[in-house]
Amino acid sequence: MSTDCTLLADIGGTYTRLALLDDVGQITNVAVRENADFLGMEALLGSYIATLPVSQQPGRAALAVACPVTGDRVTLTNFNLSFSVEATRAGLGLNSIRVINDFTAVALAIPHLDAQDVLQLGGGTPVPDAAIGVLGPGTGLGVSGLVPHAGGWIPITGEGGHVTVGATTDEEEQVLAWFRQRHGHASGERILSGSGLVDLYCYFSGQEATEHSPQRIAELAYNENDTTARRVFDEFFALLGNVAGNLALTLGARGGVYVAGGILPRMPNALRTSSFRERFTAKGRFRGYLEAIPTYLIVDTNVAFKGLAASLRDKHAQRDIGDSS
Repeated sequence: MSTDCTLLADIGGTYTRLALLDDVGQITNVAVRENADFLGMEALLGSYIATLPVSQQPGRAALAVACPVTGDRVTLTNFNLSFSVEATRAGLGLNSIRVINDFTAVALAIPHLDAQDVLQLGGGTPVPDAAIGVLGPGTGLGVSGLVPHAGGWIPITGEGGHVTVGATTDEEEQVLAWFRQRHGHASGERILSGSGLVDLYCYFSGQEATEHSPQRIAELAYNENDTTARRVFDEFFALLGNVAGNLALTLGARGGVYVAGGILPRMPNALRTSSFRERFTAKGRFRGYLEAIPTYLIVDTNVAFKGLAASLRDKHAQRDIGDSS
């Protein structure tokens, strides 16, 4: 028996966070699954649905996925998983499924965040009815934004995490040349992600490979004062600031730039004291323009769920693609 509840799922490259949106709009029953533990999307979502009582069985689902959404077939960028939206809907016995990009979901959540959900990292106050930028490193690098329209917002759905990263210093020229040689393209996602942290550690340590995880590199940098690991994060934050400033200029994001993702909310003090903000504003003649733009770290762990809930209410976020009923 289905109810008015909606299954929400934030499907990343490594983990999936799941929750239930009840009939009064409350987000409950948050759980986490490791993608590698399941053979497909139906099994992953079904494992969560099976834990719910009959009174909370969802009638529909809204999914945020870390990849482009261009049709019924959805293929994650950083995990070997592909699924049909319609087949998943039918297999789970749902009335409908909506699928949107994961950072489109984050962007849609921005107007619904409270003061305690964000940490300001610099700049002034947001300009009302101005564009907003969103980006964040995790397993990959998500990028999105919001454009004001008729008293509401239209989300930007793109793949800005795969833009080419530019160098600001001679050392960065060498770093990016190393990434180009290693991967063929020095994209934002190759560098500003969990795997990017590992690659940066290899570069600065002179090793071809390392067994250190991104979490271990963070521990080495900030708990054990490892010089190599600190250089990794110094470069990581600098390049993130560079990319975030480019996004602000491209969108005219005087409504603010918000940083999310799976890495940075765990280390707010490190980000605050890094060169992120200086590099964000270091754009020559447009330094003054960027200095006025506030930057925020999103610390709300339910941000994608809030964005998915908003996508079900907002006509501008509703799309025929990936929405079967």
